[in-house]
Amino acid sequence: MAHDQISIPLLLFLICTLSAATVNHATLTGKFGENGAMKRKLLDNGLGQTPQMGWNSYNHFPCKLSEELIHQIADAMVSTGLSALGYEYINLDDCWAELNRDSKGNLVPKASIFPSGMKALANYVHSKGLKIGIYADAGTLTCSKTMPGSLNYEEQDANTFASWGIDYLKYDNCHNNGLSPQERYSNMSKALLNTGRPIFYSLCEWGQDNPATWASSIGNSWRTTGDIKDTWESMTSRADLNDVWASYAGPGGWNDPDMLEVGNGGMSTEEYRSHFSIWALAKAPLLLGCDIRSMDNETFELLSNKEVIEVNQDKLGAQGKKVKKTGDLEVWSGPLSDNRVAVVLWNRESSEATIIADWSDLGLNSSAVVDARDLWTHSTIYSIRDQLKATVEAHACKMYVLTPH
Repeated sequence: MAHDQISIPLLLFLICTLSAATVNHATLTGKFGENGAMKRKLLDNGLGQTPQMGWNSYNHFPCKLSEELIHQIADAMVSTGLSALGYEYINLDDCWAELNRDSKGNLVPKASIFPSGMKALANYVHSKGLKIGIYADAGTLTCSKTMPGSLNYEEQDANTFASWGIDYLKYDNCHNNGLSPQERYSNMSKALLNTGRPIFYSLCEWGQDNPATWASSIGNSWRTTGDIKDTWESMTSRADLNDVWASYAGPGGWNDPDMLEVGNGGMSTEEYRSHFSIWALAKAPLLLGCDIRSMDNETFELLSNKEVIEVNQDKLGAQGKKVKKTGDLEVWSGPLSDNRVAVVLWNRESSEATIIADWSDLGLNSSAVVDARDLWTHSTIYSIRDQLKATVEAHACKMYVLTPH
C-alpha cells in the first residue's frame, strides 16, 4: 500500500545520513581508541562492564592461604568500607588444591587449609555480600607445581567451580606444553559458559601472544604483562607495556597490567599514589594485593579515594593513555562520560618538576574553558584556559577531571 512504501531517493538519503553520523562519531572518539573497542567481538557472559575490583592473595600471601585468612579478608573488606566502594571479589591464587585429583578426576581443596571445603568458603564470602574467585592453570600444572593444571580437564573443572559457587576464574599459563594459548584459553571459556553460572574470566597469559588482539571474545580481562613486583621500576614498566594496547579495552573486556602493590611496603606513598592513579586512568582491574586487615591510614586513603575509583569505573569505558612525554615528565589522559576528560600529570624524574598539558594534548578545543577537579586534594580550580599546569614532586602525580563549560 502507498503509505507503507518509501521512495528510493528518500531511502538513499536516510542511508547516507546514518553513514555520515557513524563516521562523525568514529572521528570524534577515535583519538583515544574507543573506535577500536567498538569493533571488538565480546564474550557474551554479561560481566565486566567496568573493570573488576576486589582482592587477590598472591602479592602478599603467595602460597600462604587458609580458610581463616579468607574469612578475615572478607570481614575486613566489609568493615573497612572498601566493599561499599566497589571492591567485591575475594580471589584465591595458586596453592589452594591438593597435588592429586580424586578418584573421579576432580580437583580437591587442601583439607589442611580449607577443612570446611570450597562450597562452605564460597557461602561465607557470599554471606558478606561479596563474590569469590579461584585460580587454575591452562597447562598440566600450576605455576607453583603444587596443583594440577586444567589442560584437558576444562569441562570438569569448570563444572566443579560452578558447583562450589565460584564467581571468578584467574587462568594462568604455566606448563602449557607449547600449545596455542588461543585454543587453550578458548576451551576454558566455552566450559565456563556451558556451566550456566556467570563466572568472570581473567586470562593470565602474561601478554606473550598479544592477547589484547584476540581475547575479548574469550574473556573479560587479559594480562598484558608479566608479573608485577613491589618496586617503582616494575610498576612503571607494567604501565608502559599495558599502554600499548589501550585501544583494545572497553566494556566487557579489559587490559590487565597485573594487581595492585599499594600498601605492601616496597614503594613510597607518592609512588603508590602514582600506581593507583595510572591503574585507575588506564581502566585496569583494581585488585588489591596488600593485607587489608592491617593496612595503615595512608594505604586506606589511597585505596578508598572515591573520585579516583569513579574514573576507573566510568561508564564510557575508554582506557586513558600516555598522550605526551617530555623526558620523564608525562601526561596521561582519556575521555570520560558527559564530555569530561581525566588527566594525570606524572613526574617520573627524581626531582620536582613542572608539567604542562596543553588543550591540544587532551583533545580539547583550543577555546575551551574548563573546571579542573583535583582528585587527591578534593579541590576545584575554576575557569582554566589553554593548558593545565602543575608542579609535581619526584615520582608523584597530580590527577584531575576536567569539565568543559
